[in-house]
Amino acid sequence: MTRTPDLVVLGGGSGGYACAFRAAQLGLSVTLVEKDKVGGTCLHRGCIPTKALVHAAEVADTVRDGHWYGVRGTFDGIDSDQVHNYKDGVVAKLYKGLQGLVTHHGIEVVTGHGRYLGNRTVDVDGEKITGKSVVLATGSYARSLPGLEIGGRIVTSDQTLTRKEIPQRVAILGGGVIGVEFASVWSSFGSQVTIIEALPRLVAAEDEWTSKQLSRAFRKRGITAQTSTKFVEATEIGETVSITLDSGDKIETDLLMAAVGRGPRTADSGLAEAGVALDRGFVVVDEHLQTNHDGVYAVGDIVAGLQLAHRGFQQGLFVAEHIAGRNPTRIEETAIPRVTYTHPEIASVGLTEAGAREKYGDVSTIVYDLAGNGKSQILGTTGGIKVIRAGAESTDGPVVGVHMVGARVSELISEAQLIVAWGAHPQEVAQLVHAHPTQAEALGEAHLALAGQPLHAHG
Repeated sequence: MTRTPDLVVLGGGSGGYACAFRAAQLGLSVTLVEKDKVGGTCLHRGCIPTKALVHAAEVADTVRDGHWYGVRGTFDGIDSDQVHNYKDGVVAKLYKGLQGLVTHHGIEVVTGHGRYLGNRTVDVDGEKITGKSVVLATGSYARSLPGLEIGGRIVTSDQTLTRKEIPQRVAILGGGVIGVEFASVWSSFGSQVTIIEALPRLVAAEDEWTSKQLSRAFRKRGITAQTSTKFVEATEIGETVSITLDSGDKIETDLLMAAVGRGPRTADSGLAEAGVALDRGFVVVDEHLQTNHDGVYAVGDIVAGLQLAHRGFQQGLFVAEHIAGRNPTRIEETAIPRVTYTHPEIASVGLTEAGAREKYGDVSTIVYDLAGNGKSQILGTTGGIKVIRAGAESTDGPVVGVHMVGARVSELISEAQLIVAWGAHPQEVAQLVHAHPTQAEALGEAHLALAGQPLHAHG
């Protein structure tokens, strides 16, 4: 017998389960198809376990540097088994809570590999489920490079998260978000780290100012970054990996990690065979995230754009409300906040300066150095906040980009998102009161300066 729920969701990651939860709240019957565990990459192989490692690395740095604060202690190294026990414990607790929410919302979960057949029908290991609507949320996979065979001491982020050995030397192919986060963690754990990046700068999708700030901080930490450098081949010999670069140079390392981005997981889901329009593997959607098949939608990493869990959440909620007959507002891609959990952290929202100049022509910018912020000095962090306004210095335009580098700046990104998403002007933000002493004051100070009213700054 064919099941016929109101909604079939193919994939139980961030976008998929968010869509399922919201649809159930709105009174729809929902069947969620997932071949592994609800929570997807973010909970089990991405956001949560990596950030647990990031926090362990932060603790290691704090213990190592405690004498600067007058706290005596000894750093005796990393207990890798306990680090992974801690990481896995965090994941297990969140997964248990998520399972409880699935039950609470009355969502039917079908475990197995789902393939879309067309006509709003999904096949799960021979069982057909037809919904009034279908949401495709099959997520992404860790990419590799041609000629790079994953295995042994050549890994992606997936294998890295279960590997307990802390290498003395590690090389990372790719200086994007995943690459620099793992570089930061391994450096804190005591490894010698080399990043190999084909583009001219690290985190190339971020503002150029941000890249310079991170590169400077990494150099001070002893992390080597070889930019404008391409990988040619890698050979594992015993306990060593030999990497050849396009310059002809060779790097010997104990572990090589490929961090060259994530691809859309659409090849094994029946989408092309069913006639769903694809572009470079990504599902083509309209302004309602609907595919070229009526009543079939796509959310998350299989939709071209930022591959972020919170983007998937938002898209899942949007589609659920649209299917339920509501009129939801879809957030603009540029208004989605972005955070990179390195030491120091990177947080941004809106356009880069180059993007703003391309769109608006004249722009004005300001950088507020965290050296002038009391809480940042207490924390011992360097960095700054860059604000970009549309229009020349003599004009009154909205803030279109905020870029921050420094310890804990991820905690400031929500206010920055409100500023950009609502098109606030610098003088409007300058009127807000920020508690003292907080790092949020630095965000206020940057807007004061851009409004021509600098307080704790020369100008």
